[in-house]
Amino acid sequence: MLDLGHPGPAQGTQREGPAEQRHSRVRTALKISWALIALAAIYPTWVVLDRWDQDRRAQREAEQRRLEADRRAVEALGGDRFEILHFYASPAAVARGSEVQLCYGVSNAKSVQIEPPAGAVWPSFNRCFYVKPDKDITYTLTIRHANGQTKSESLTVQVR
Repeated sequence: MLDLGHPGPAQGTQREGPAEQRHSRVRTALKISWALIALAAIYPTWVVLDRWDQDRRAQREAEQRRLEADRRAVEALGGDRFEILHFYASPAAVARGSEVQLCYGVSNAKSVQIEPPAGAVWPSFNRCFYVKPDKDITYTLTIRHANGQTKSESLTVQVR
């Protein structure tokens, strides 16, 4: 008699027994576990690398802002130009015996001189000192560049 409902050994297939089914389930569980472990390892690595990249970008942007601020500061202080940035007296008119503040600022000067001599001077972006004139006086600031070029500017302080 021919039994078509159950394949027999003659057809080359065998049924899995309970041990093989357990072994198959364990292998499937192990595959899923390893996949979850891999995902669990990949996610924190991705987070760390993403934050590292964000930090690097933020540092580059901060460095660009610092460089731009430095460039603006250098430009405000005369940049690479050889010039007298400012030379003034405050106040410009005083009573006899009062002090006047003389201020100057220069860029790229090798030396600075004020005539008549009024105090210690040197190249500076901003330097002030006090003088006590007893009559109207004209001060002349002369700066000298390393190549020998000079520039001068004068101001008069009135004494009443």
